[in-house]
Amino acid sequence: MAVLDGFTTFNFSEGVPYVSVTSNGVTFNKSVVMKMGYPKYVVLLIDESGKRIAVQECEETTPNATEFYKQKKSDVISVRWNGKDLLNTLQDMMGWKLDKNGGFRVSGTHLKDEKAMLFDLNTATELK
Repeated sequence: MAVLDGFTTFNFSEGVPYVSVTSNGVTFNKSVVMKMGYPKYVVLLIDESGKRIAVQECEETTPNATEFYKQKKSDVISVRWNGKDLLNTLQDMMGWKLDKNGGFRVSGTHLKDEKAMLFDLNTATELK
């Protein structure tokens, strides 16, 4: 048995996962996509009382599944959802005025066993 058996390489290009919420949409950065393993479909989970959201990998046939990562010709790795209903829901839940603020950024926590990424909106920082 070699000394380095069981080690894996660290990917410096992944970075820190976060979601940005602006009047233009909800954007998950490349780290979210990479850490989750490039899922094609997810469900969006909302905890209104705790003011948290999560995206969890799922099958296409899962109720309320939505397309998540799709490779682009430009090779940009990110996901943007522009749904006005989603933006309104998040604004109402948080009391945000996205048309007046630049938006908000929230760091994510990778829940590897759950195949999910959790975002606590209570920790959002305003984008300048």
